[in-house]
Amino acid sequence: MNDAALMNLPPTSVQGMRSLRVLARLLDYPTQALQDACGELIEVINAECRLGATLRASLMQWCQQLHDGDLLELQAEYVALFDKGRATSLLLFEHVHGESRDRGQAMVDLMAEYSAAGFELDARELPDHLPVFLEYLSLCDEAEIGRWLGEIRHILALLTARLEEREAGHALVPLSLLALIGAEGDVEEHRPQVKQEKPDNTPEALDAVWEEEAVRFSAASDEDCALQSAEGRRLAERKHTVTSEAVRIMPAASPIPSGNR
Repeated sequence: MNDAALMNLPPTSVQGMRSLRVLARLLDYPTQALQDACGELIEVINAECRLGATLRASLMQWCQQLHDGDLLELQAEYVALFDKGRATSLLLFEHVHGESRDRGQAMVDLMAEYSAAGFELDARELPDHLPVFLEYLSLCDEAEIGRWLGEIRHILALLTARLEEREAGHALVPLSLLALIGAEGDVEEHRPQVKQEKPDNTPEALDAVWEEEAVRFSAASDEDCALQSAEGRRLAERKHTVTSEAVRIMPAASPIPSGNR
């Protein structure tokens, strides 16, 4: 969704959740349009009764901080957080495959899922970019949303732990996604690992990344991509498999009274 659409969020539909689109926006590069829309985003978050009151209050407070912050500083912080190093990348498959060829097939499979659902991407967007993925989920019914979030819960938990370690308010977004399926506790198991990780955004670490082979996204151009990745196989098999313990979206609670925000 582009900046102009921020002020025109559609009403809640039978399928999907408006809050997923709001969470997607909160992971976008900060713009004046995002700041201007923060009031509306706060209202949508407060109405998302599947999240606990404490988490909703934290999200709304962070939205207010985004609204009040200096835009240039917010943009610089965003670049430092997400555009340097891989540890906090918003590209889902990068946490699974890095820059290996397997990521290419996983991307192809995810694009096929999008196309089958009639969800088309802008040419500049990568299918595994978390905000894009959340846009797709916002068009799905709750059962499908629960299944997808269940499949990436390990990525969300690791990303939450890493963002929290950097004291970034953005950690509230993957934490909220985990909360939607009652999986906030998953973050704890990653904290010891994250505390031991070496920074990957130093000049030396970035130089090492640039020297690696660039990932290729077309399976047709790379023989090794003919074998589907684990993620690719799961996506293909999911349509024909009944999950015995499906992940469910948490039931709705009550909005926070306006005087208590």
